[in-house]
Amino acid sequence: MMLEHLGHGDAAKAIVKGIETVLAEGPRTHDIGGTASTDDVGKAIAAAI
Repeated sequence: MMLEHLGHGDAAKAIVKGIETVLAEGPRTHDIGGTASTDDVGKAIAAAI
């Protein structure tokens, strides 16, 4: 991730953890079996962080 390259390893880990949490728990977009919009998923990731 670019943040790691720029020396922000903790921020990169937080983002990856947020993405993993949302992928496991939802919401999910149509392309991976869900009904949420990309905006909904982005907001869920931001909230998870």
